[in-house]
Amino acid sequence: RTNQEICDGLFLSLSTVKTYLARIQAKLKARNRVEVAAWAWEHGAVHPER
Repeated sequence: RTNQEICDGLFLSLSTVKTYLARIQAKLKARNRVEVAAWAWEHGAVHPER
C-alpha cells in the first residue's frame, strides 16, 4: 500500500506513517520497503488475501 492508503486506513497523519515506516526499516536493517515486505512475508506477519 502507499503511504497515503496506510494513513487513510489507520486514521494517521502522513508524517506519522512515514516515521513509523522509517523506524521499522531501520530496526530490520532493510534498504527499502520491499525488503520490509519480504521480511514480513517470511516471518508470517502477512497472509495472502482469501
